[in-house]
Amino acid sequence: MKNVLLLVFVIIFTSCKNEGVKKENVKEEVIKELSLEQKEKYQTLKNEAWSLYETQEYLKSAKKYSQAFKSTNNRSNNTDRYNAACSWALANEKDSAFVQLFRIAEKGEYSSYSHITTDPDLASLHTDSKWNKLLEIVSANKEKKEANLDKPLVAILDTIYNEDQGLRREIKTIEETYGRDSNEMKAHWDAIAKKDSINLIKIQKILDERGWLGQDIIGGRGNMTLFLVIQHSPLEVQEKYLPMMRDAVAKNNAQPSSLALLEDRVALRIGKRQIYGSQIARNQETGEFYVSPLKDPENVDKRRAEVGLGPLSEYVSNWNIDWNVEKHKLMTEKMESK
Repeated sequence: MKNVLLLVFVIIFTSCKNEGVKKENVKEEVIKELSLEQKEKYQTLKNEAWSLYETQEYLKSAKKYSQAFKSTNNRSNNTDRYNAACSWALANEKDSAFVQLFRIAEKGEYSSYSHITTDPDLASLHTDSKWNKLLEIVSANKEKKEANLDKPLVAILDTIYNEDQGLRREIKTIEETYGRDSNEMKAHWDAIAKKDSINLIKIQKILDERGWLGQDIIGGRGNMTLFLVIQHSPLEVQEKYLPMMRDAVAKNNAQPSSLALLEDRVALRIGKRQIYGSQIARNQETGEFYVSPLKDPENVDKRRAEVGLGPLSEYVSNWNIDWNVEKHKLMTEKMESK
């Protein structure tokens, strides 16, 4: 069986819908103090809420988010409350939407002014007298958050981010147009490799001189860019900076969910099984996707919940994979016996 390991990317989106799938670093309300049981229940409820949002059952979605928040004694994160607000707004329950938005603005210091002012899900709130007051708070949060940013470095990282993700967003279109094994696809991968090597030099210089900087210095996107470039780097580079990223997570300068992806990538590349199931592979002969060898697959969702990742079954559905623990174990045994 010929297989190829897929590079799994983290992309920061700009709509309410996409924000629920891939989230930025968010300010949390003591969410880390929850028990594992509470985290799992919360994760289940918010995933159900998200599914209801996707099927346009907005009122049911909003109420399900409320159940999720109640399960943790109202401790949650900005992203989930923002998405709850979207559901309330789309259900034409404006007051409830504002409750969530004012909470993340006042307590969560929500600062994504450009996002909240352009999100179509919140359009029904724009004529309400509370809207401008909300925007004043968000704008003030933005100014406060960005006051001490290293703006020249932020600009450099923003360019690197666009180069890293821009080329990768084109992969699917090129493959569908020309084919997986086409010269056009090979040329595109060559372009990605060349750009990655250039960006890696820049990122290593930053990490070696200043360490793994947090959002307070380089913003959310800049912080994510550090991870993305290392995630796409050679194994020896990943092994070098893995301890630094672990330390950054401990200091709240990096996301546990991002670290999980790097831990998985390194584990597979040194011949071990991944831990969180983030790495997806593809059979080059059949074109089918599958979850790369996974340690203790029965308990993977518990480990994913601990780092803020949703259930594996939902994650792999993006590749049309039907997650089945027993089938995965049999496949892994066959692969490792060769």
